[in-house]
Amino acid sequence: MKQSLIAREGWLVLLAAFAAALIASGLIGWWSVPFWIWAVFALQFFRDPVRVPPTDADAVIAPADGRIVAVEKVADPYLEREALKISVFMNVFNVHSNKSPVDGEVKGRWYAAGSFVNAALDKASTENERNALWIRGARGDVTCVQIAGLIARRILCYVRTGDTLTRGARYGFIRFGSRVDVYLPTEARAEVSIGQKVTGGRTILARW
Repeated sequence: MKQSLIAREGWLVLLAAFAAALIASGLIGWWSVPFWIWAVFALQFFRDPVRVPPTDADAVIAPADGRIVAVEKVADPYLEREALKISVFMNVFNVHSNKSPVDGEVKGRWYAAGSFVNAALDKASTENERNALWIRGARGDVTCVQIAGLIARRILCYVRTGDTLTRGARYGFIRFGSRVDVYLPTEARAEVSIGQKVTGGRTILARW
């Protein structure tokens, strides 16, 4: 199925924003500028460009656009193992569509309600609202966690246990500023560093 350049989650917001801007233009003229600013912001936020993932068999790709805020060895709280954790922080100007980092089967899914602290902070991984997927790939288990941010108020995930994902496949969306944590086996080798900007569905995070 052909992918739209606008995320399906945004169509109602965009229709409402542009309708309000047009009505405001007719009623108050130049005073309608704030309505148009909001409409343009919504348009850029809900964009969802088509991405072609790398074909390297040993590559783990970024699940989201953004900036790397963590590359460290930690305990994976979901699979209860030592893991390499790589975290991507998304600001409100990044694409917020989430992509599968590997090919594999969804073996588990966990949702936890929580706070909405700044997603760039380490404590967001354990304190914020989050949705985790356990993906079993040919080379190992991956935990991919969607985390709500300071102004994010809705995590959307469209896969369930038993579903099969292909690398780069769209599986969810987070509205307005957020984070995605990826937990990999400790044998994986990070290919990114803190502060680096990455592109979801395209940048290689790590290699097996």
